[in-house]
Amino acid sequence: MSPRLAGTARVAALALLWGSGFLWIKIGLEGFTPIQITLFRMALGAAVLLVILRLSGLSLPRDRKTWGHLTVAAFFGNALPYLLFGIGEQTVSSTTAGVINASTPLWTVLITVLAYRNGTSARRNAWSLIIGFAGVLLIFSPWNHTSEIASWGGLACLGAAASYGVSYVYIGKFLVKKDLGVLRMATGQLISATALTLAMIPLFGWTQPSWEPIPILAVLILGTLGTGIAYILNYRIITDDGPTAASIVVYLLPVVAVALGIAVLREVLESQTIAGTALVLLAAHLRKPEPSQQLTHRKPV
Repeated sequence: MSPRLAGTARVAALALLWGSGFLWIKIGLEGFTPIQITLFRMALGAAVLLVILRLSGLSLPRDRKTWGHLTVAAFFGNALPYLLFGIGEQTVSSTTAGVINASTPLWTVLITVLAYRNGTSARRNAWSLIIGFAGVLLIFSPWNHTSEIASWGGLACLGAAASYGVSYVYIGKFLVKKDLGVLRMATGQLISATALTLAMIPLFGWTQPSWEPIPILAVLILGTLGTGIAYILNYRIITDDGPTAASIVVYLLPVVAVALGIAVLREVLESQTIAGTALVLLAAHLRKPEPSQQLTHRKPV
């Protein structure tokens, strides 16, 4: 297989793994609560990465400061958004969750501007932010009181996308320069996320799962493939094919989520959601990353 064809196959596989995650969450909710799905997903993903880490002859980070940063990154990049998507999909469709997730690059830009008070960044991405958040407003259509998106579930999904943005900015500032290598960093982050999710269980309670085969299978796929293997595949794309190829996944995720939601769950996509998603993806295309973000993508496994 030629390098170009192999790169295309990796991008398509990652888009399928991440884009299908919203479907697996929806199916998993038939047997598990959001906190249970989040815990099992984190634990399975961490186990997969830990095995790969050991087989690669690498070890986990050792110093407390690094683990402190990994814990913060795990909260905003894994534990909180995964839980919020689970909560959100109790009342909104998997297609809705998928299209709302497409706003993540815009939140990253906005949080970068707010965190660093970077006027240059704001000017560079002014049109991206305006168009993108106009798209988000159109997706939510708060004037349409019958829309499922204008609900607490929809807001939970939007909060998850914003949380991803916080994690990207935080990782870029505190973890990239430590030269941990992405495999060590990702493994440590998922281990931290598992511990954080365990700590949150008393806040949400624990009910007996139904242990039905289909929800169990959905959570297994979500954890091992959609979380563990997808992390490795993402970093392989970044390393071998470059940040441009990796960024294409952003545009494919909502397409996969919508296609699977309609085909498997017979979900219905509203016209304003389609139009809003188009604006969000256009804004993501217009987004101009900071030089530090571009360097982040080139970090080796």
